[in-house]
Amino acid sequence: MSARTLPAPDWGSIRLVAFDVDGTLYDQRGLRLCMLREMVIAAMQQRRVDFIKILRIYRHLREELGERMEEDFERQLVAQVAARVGCTEERVRTTALEWLEQRPLRHLARYRFPHLQELFQGLRRRGKTIGVLSDYPARDKLASLGLAADLIVSAGDEGVRVLKPHPRGLQALMARAGATPEQTILIGDRPERDGEAARAANAHCLILSRKTRAGWHTFSRYDDPLFAAMTPVA
Repeated sequence: MSARTLPAPDWGSIRLVAFDVDGTLYDQRGLRLCMLREMVIAAMQQRRVDFIKILRIYRHLREELGERMEEDFERQLVAQVAARVGCTEERVRTTALEWLEQRPLRHLARYRFPHLQELFQGLRRRGKTIGVLSDYPARDKLASLGLAADLIVSAGDEGVRVLKPHPRGLQALMARAGATPEQTILIGDRPERDGEAARAANAHCLILSRKTRAGWHTFSRYDDPLFAAMTPVA
């Protein structure tokens, strides 16, 4: 059975609808191209490129720490990047904050996927709890996207401190929502991270993808028929 022919979610039994952020609520590739142009301009103006090296190594090591599901990943990440680049840990923190969390905010609304606001409105109208589970701080991103969640959990939060695919973040979100795994669905874009986190927590999962993913229930747009029961009533 292909991923697109799996049974549609039983929305009647779902209480918590959790969303990943990066690549799930907005076009991450489009934003990265936008930020790359901004980085090139900044490098020319400042006549320094060390921040680009910091960001490249930071992203690479973050992926590695996620794959290994390392505890207290942020402390390890900053220390390892500083050692590889030969700079202070404070330089790593301020560079990551500026380029990965602050500067992208003014561009996010342009890259938000269509029909998300309608889906969020429909979920609320039907009494569903909307959660966000992100590997990065998400509150400011949601505000820039013009979206609001009832509950937000990030990988760096106290009591989590580990990246997906570890299920701890999703488990924390379910606990705060008072929802069981059977009542929870996680919507993400990476089977190896979001999907595996949902599986480890025994929750349901939907993967945003333009192609089928064997063993996963996928969709390509937020006006997909599988969301029809959750969109606002006219």
